[in-house]
Amino acid sequence: MATKVHVGMETEMNGNGVPETFKNNWKKRLIEFSGKMKRSPGWLWRTIWKVGREDPRRMIHAFKVGLSLTLVSLLYLMEPLFKGIGTNAIWAVMTVVVVLEFTAGATLCKGLNRGLGTVLAGSLAFLIEFIATKSGKVFRAVFIGAAVFLIGTTATYMRFFPYIKKNYDYGVVIFLLTFNLITVSSYRVENVLKIAHDRFYTIVIGCGICLFMSLLVFPIWSGEDLHNSTVGKLEGLAKSIEACVNEYFNDSELKENQEKSSEDPIYKGYKAVLDSKSTDETLALYASWEPRHSRHCYRFPWQQYVKVGAVLRQFGYTVVALHGCLLTEIQTPRSVRALFKDSCIRLAGEVTKALMELANSIRNRRHCSPGILSDHLHEALQDLNTAIKSQPRLFLGSNNNQANNMLALAAAHAARHNKPEKDGHGVSLSSVKTDSSALMEWKKKRASEQAKENERKVLRPQLSKIAITSLEFSEALPFAAFASLLVEIVARLDNVIEEVEELGRIACYKEYNPEEDEIIVKCEKPPVDVAKNQLPTHASD
Repeated sequence: MATKVHVGMETEMNGNGVPETFKNNWKKRLIEFSGKMKRSPGWLWRTIWKVGREDPRRMIHAFKVGLSLTLVSLLYLMEPLFKGIGTNAIWAVMTVVVVLEFTAGATLCKGLNRGLGTVLAGSLAFLIEFIATKSGKVFRAVFIGAAVFLIGTTATYMRFFPYIKKNYDYGVVIFLLTFNLITVSSYRVENVLKIAHDRFYTIVIGCGICLFMSLLVFPIWSGEDLHNSTVGKLEGLAKSIEACVNEYFNDSELKENQEKSSEDPIYKGYKAVLDSKSTDETLALYASWEPRHSRHCYRFPWQQYVKVGAVLRQFGYTVVALHGCLLTEIQTPRSVRALFKDSCIRLAGEVTKALMELANSIRNRRHCSPGILSDHLHEALQDLNTAIKSQPRLFLGSNNNQANNMLALAAAHAARHNKPEKDGHGVSLSSVKTDSSALMEWKKKRASEQAKENERKVLRPQLSKIAITSLEFSEALPFAAFASLLVEIVARLDNVIEEVEELGRIACYKEYNPEEDEIIVKCEKPPVDVAKNQLPTHASD
């Protein structure tokens, strides 16, 4: 029987009646799939290498988790331990999986929350069980149900308290879970108290292994991460400002920046600052749980680091606006920008030096240099001010009358063409005419109206061009915005210096020593990304 094909469809069939196009598509997909499978090992290896190279501590943490799971699995694998604990050993495994985090502070926070929640829930559940056993079976069920409702409602509502939500939210969740498991199961299961004891012991074992791995085996401190990220943000902003000003006076790179702004080093420098709010707050919270892991005998004011980060974000918004001047459609001519190149580059260099000095002071845990706001910065501001005042014609204009005359001429030209016509045509049209003459007159009128409409369309952009080109100082307007943002950066620099000095005062940083600082600056000049991902050096702090 012949295969039926719809009208308008031409499909070649093989011997089995399968369309050739369908078969070719499957072959193509199989070839593509086999190619992806061949490339997958190389892609996987490159991904593993990239992730480990970005932060070597990730590999260390992975080994720590694997070793912890192996140790806690011995509760199952070794017969004497299994006989003593039984199947409740699975709670130790669950505890290691849930509690062991990347940093010591995060592990301490979750481990202590889990332990505290378990102890409180177990104690309250034992008290309720003791009261319920003294009554009858019906009253016991009602009492347990009422207790579960009351405790569940109260604990859940307490999770909305800002302080509890910030510090003990995980502990409240564990409290609810443990309390309901013990209280509800006690109604049907006998000897529930022994089960609760065994689970508590296994949770303690799991938390103990997690704390041992986090605090004693290659510890990773949240406080060090927050400290190094603050240094990296200051260095990133310094590099962004310097690169932004240098590229503004280099026309050859402006188009490339417009096309690849997301890959540009300017963007990379301030992006880390703008995206740091949640990270700073989380690291500061975990750092507050950590013990004193340095040689100093005081606790660091981690919340002050959060305040420094907030000031840096405000500072970073100005850098974003400064970067936007490189990407605007209207640019000041290169000849005009060249008049102010030296003064702007000098001012940006002084701001960069101040930011790098702040970064070095935080890195070395010392006070800022007394000359951080040196006379060179004020001299650079005065140079820029003098350079702008030396070109009043660019910013104030010298031919205002001529510009007004040009605008008045353009407005009169537009008014003349847009002036409504008199009713003379009405008189002529009211006279008696033949059909051919009326048709000819209508065509002439239609042609004249179309010509006027086209002239008005052409006149509108011409008027805007006349209005812009007649203002001589319009060429300098984009540069005026750039210069004002540069001065705004200098003004906001005072806020950054004030917060960093406050951090040094509260944290009792050591006094500034020029000779020691010179040696330190020569020895370590890490890039921004390396400073964030380097191994913690808490022993040398």
